[in-house]
Amino acid sequence: MHLLKLSDWTPEMIMDVISLGIDVKAQPQKYADRCRNQTLLMFFEKPSLRTRLSFETGMTQMGGHGIYYNIKDSALGKKENIHDFAKVACRYADVIMCRLFSHQVLEEIAENSSAPVINGLTDFSHPCQILADLMTVKEKKGRLEGVKLTYLGDSFNNVTHSLIYGCSMTGMNIAVGCPDNPKMSPDPAVIEEGQKFAQRHGTSIEVFHDAMAAARNADVIYTDSWMSYHIPPEEEQARVKAFQPYQVNNELMSCAKPDAIFMNCLPAMRGYEQTTDVIDGPQSVVFDEAENRMHAQKAVILKLLGLG
Repeated sequence: MHLLKLSDWTPEMIMDVISLGIDVKAQPQKYADRCRNQTLLMFFEKPSLRTRLSFETGMTQMGGHGIYYNIKDSALGKKENIHDFAKVACRYADVIMCRLFSHQVLEEIAENSSAPVINGLTDFSHPCQILADLMTVKEKKGRLEGVKLTYLGDSFNNVTHSLIYGCSMTGMNIAVGCPDNPKMSPDPAVIEEGQKFAQRHGTSIEVFHDAMAAARNADVIYTDSWMSYHIPPEEEQARVKAFQPYQVNNELMSCAKPDAIFMNCLPAMRGYEQTTDVIDGPQSVVFDEAENRMHAQKAVILKLLGLG
């Protein structure tokens, strides 16, 4: 079993991992030796702060060992193909985490690996982030079912796609506020797949081109970077102009419920996706959210290794 995107799992598996993550966080000593003699290979093509620190620290805290391997130091794509890389890596490592640009490359690694493969991020999907997000919402709101999450800003990205899957599979309503531009809106195929999950749970997926309308009565306001790693720097000025109406500020937060929480998966640029007074304000839970990456990923590793 792998974790490549959330829609590959069942809602029950997602909820089990969230519950396990909460228990791992509450009782770390219970799991302190659970991964003894287990090795996590962490394969990086994209830059990272939270992904590397949370996976490596989490594996260490459970008695295991993490190996950081940067693609720049690899023969992959030069003297070695993906098939052979995966066949060799799974002979050494018990579990493999990949942070890559291409989701297709991740799928090829998984197809050729006998060890579980975890998606640490691709351009299409970011399931570990959303598991941590759902865990954070569960902690702060006491439930997932019936909670409304509003995502604002650049919506043709891995976080939006994974939020659509995660919310629709756990009984949450999701509203997306973004420009009326296919390059900045969710992938229609993801919306279509998410709608099938939402129908089973009696929940909704809505796309708005008005930020205030999307934020109305939200329990959670969520945003992400306007300049993802793959966006050319020369596009920054045009993108800032397009996304400015979707900036999370105090006026926009006032459209949500009074007890709404603010989330950003980080990194965040103050003055861009959100104002400083929002991200550093009393409704912000961004650093609890960041911490929960480690706990949720511990739970994913335990689940995939059959140790949870």
